Amino acid sequence: MSLKLSILDLAHVPLGSDIAQALRNVLEYAEIVDALGYERIWYAEHHNMPGIASAATSVLIGQVASHTSRIRVGAGGIMLPNHSPLVIAEQFGTLEALYPGRIDLGLGRAPGTDALTWRALRREPGASDRFADDVLELQALLGPVQPGQRIRAVPGMDSNVPLWILGSSLFGAQLAARLGLPYAFASHFAPAALHDALGVYRERFHPSLHQPGPYAMVGVNVICAPTDAEAQHLFTSLQNVVIGLVSGRPGRLAPPVDTVMQLPPHVQAHVDSFLGCSFVGSPEVVRAGLEQFARDTRADELIVASAIFDPAARLRSAELLAAALWGAAA
Repeated sequence: MSLKLSILDLAHVPLGSDIAQALRNVLEYAEIVDALGYERIWYAEHHNMPGIASAATSVLIGQVASHTSRIRVGAGGIMLPNHSPLVIAEQFGTLEALYPGRIDLGLGRAPGTDALTWRALRREPGASDRFADDVLELQALLGPVQPGQRIRAVPGMDSNVPLWILGSSLFGAQLAARLGLPYAFASHFAPAALHDALGVYRERFHPSLHQPGPYAMVGVNVICAPTDAEAQHLFTSLQNVVIGLVSGRPGRLAPPVDTVMQLPPHVQAHVDSFLGCSFVGSPEVVRAGLEQFARDTRADELIVASAIFDPAARLRSAELLAAALWGAAA
């Protein structure tokens, strides 16, 4: 089968690195996956996280788009409760004008940070409750100007930047279905509701002008290396990040280790659940796993996150995966 694959780059700032180097790595990675034939590359809005460099998401998207030529570049996503829909329409209308036909705008309802930082963003406590209305407002600002419309996004109006709804629960699935928008499920870190959400989305989908039928993209973790043993070794970096998260001790991506610490059963179960949609191994093993996963979920597209400490190993993972699935040069 022929899989449509995209990339989610979390713009990690690994231990021993800094923001400037992390952003150089982002640009190099984007150039490589562009040449390899991946469909799109997305960046996520996170704030007050020393290990992630994509807080100024629209700025980063513009830089990546300027360094690539074919691949779609977008947000996976913009946390809309943090922003005025008008400002986001202007930002992404500008990007669409600069890079026509290559910009995506994925929208999330979560703040993308902790409560203290969210207050520092100057957002109202109930902003998330207005998410659906804000999506509609943003969609209107990016669409054709209506008679009597007094507030316009300049740039932005009539740019029709494609909107996606992001989610890890049934809420996003229901909203995407009601609005007739493509849907991206965050199963790379929260896979529990994956099948239920996809079912709700497909069953309740209402066709729209821009999306005549349901279109679902599903997140996966992928670490591909020449051998299973090497891939499993690289995977320990992500495992330890997740252990820190579920234990209340978040940390930056660190070098792989020979063995991962033994955890209490309830903590291990939480880690295993978090990483339930992970495909780690040689190209043949990863290809077989992804193909079966795509059949099981009926996903229209998979978006790949590869949290690998060594940037060269991450580039190699993308190359090996492309070669295994499409015969692209590795």
